[in-house]
Amino acid sequence: MNDEQKYRKLLVYEKATALVVHIYKLLKKFPKEEQYALCDQLRRAVVSIPSNIAEGVGRISNKDRAHFIEIAYGSLLEVNCQMDVAKRLGYIIEEELESIDAESLELARMLSGLRASVLRTNS
Repeated sequence: MNDEQKYRKLLVYEKATALVVHIYKLLKKFPKEEQYALCDQLRRAVVSIPSNIAEGVGRISNKDRAHFIEIAYGSLLEVNCQMDVAKRLGYIIEEELESIDAESLELARMLSGLRASVLRTNS
């Protein structure tokens, strides 16, 4: 694996891609009228998480790395918000929301730790 792909070795990246798969599976249950609304927004937000982790790892400066981790974190919060809406609309059940919340909490902690680590390291 070359340096450009070192993000694939990160556990936080693995957890983020696992969340993508989980969300995509849940989206199959959503009504057809949501395919180009909430579903589309959720797909973009959840895919943004590992995408920004990968892009951040590829940046040269630690300031840039931290910035992309912050974007990933923001996308994670966006997913959480949209899943709350999905629950209120009756598209998912409480247990599904709780499962996503548990994954999100773990991922949020990992992103915060990665950001802190990046900012402690000299560029």
